[in-house]
Amino acid sequence: MEHQEKAPEGNLTKLMEFVLLDFADVPHLQKFLFGLFLLIYIIILMGNGIVFLITKLDPGLQTPMYFFLGNFSLLEICYVSVTLPRMLTGLGTQRRTISLAACATQMCFILTLGATECFLLAVMAYDRYAAICSPLHYPLVMNHKVCIQLVAGSWISGIPIQIGQTCQIFSLPFCGSNLINHFFCDILPMLKLACGDTFLHEILVFTVAVLFVLIPFLLILVSYSKIISTILKLPSATSRGKAFSTCSSHLMVVALFFGSAIVTYLRPKMQGSAGTDKVLSLFYTIVTPVFNPMIYSLRNKDVMMALRKWPGKHLRSLKK
Repeated sequence: MEHQEKAPEGNLTKLMEFVLLDFADVPHLQKFLFGLFLLIYIIILMGNGIVFLITKLDPGLQTPMYFFLGNFSLLEICYVSVTLPRMLTGLGTQRRTISLAACATQMCFILTLGATECFLLAVMAYDRYAAICSPLHYPLVMNHKVCIQLVAGSWISGIPIQIGQTCQIFSLPFCGSNLINHFFCDILPMLKLACGDTFLHEILVFTVAVLFVLIPFLLILVSYSKIISTILKLPSATSRGKAFSTCSSHLMVVALFFGSAIVTYLRPKMQGSAGTDKVLSLFYTIVTPVFNPMIYSLRNKDVMMALRKWPGKHLRSLKK
């Protein structure tokens, strides 16, 4: 991380409002982008909503793996709803201003839900590790109480630190440009607008990123190294294929989310650009929620079976 000292605060007026530029640099594509992202938002809501519902209602999916998947789908809906509606408003009305309080609130939700996603993906990897590496102890290790505790911990454990980090960032004076070259109030673009020396704040951001992004990712890698080692020792090709199929969907989501998040928050500052940051942010805030239901449904026989029988089953129950 390269440190670059900002201009001193001077006598400039403290900013109370910002402008999210999102894709204002391509004015001829505003209507197209509005339609595209509206369609994406609808797909995310419908796809993840269906996965969430079938994991809660289908009797054949009442296992720890699908309990975690249901929570993950709900998380994706919450995550994308923090960013996309405001971006759609900007694209549709061309009014891109956001107050300091709204910006801080959005950042706090993004950071908290992002931390939850990191932890929940790590929990899902641990679930696969317990199921494949210790199948006899799996029902005891991943009982319903433990599952609830792991999910609750994933949702709430990041809240205090991310609220503190948001307060720390917005305690800085913003007194220069009010243009945020991003489609949401992310922590790195906000630091670029702050006056004075931000070196200690950048170090803190990097430390929190290591704690909430890198460590869960490393735990996932350790889990899957043990999982793969165990799978390769299975006697039959059928058993190996079935074990790999239960893990491949999760690995694809992990690669999409952590790949873009690690490059965004942990790469050297000198290698970054606003355009690159926006593209990478699209992956972990929008692309992952879009593909999550597709990856888990198309590559999972249990989910596909539940999807096929679910509409008819519930239509019959409504008629009764």
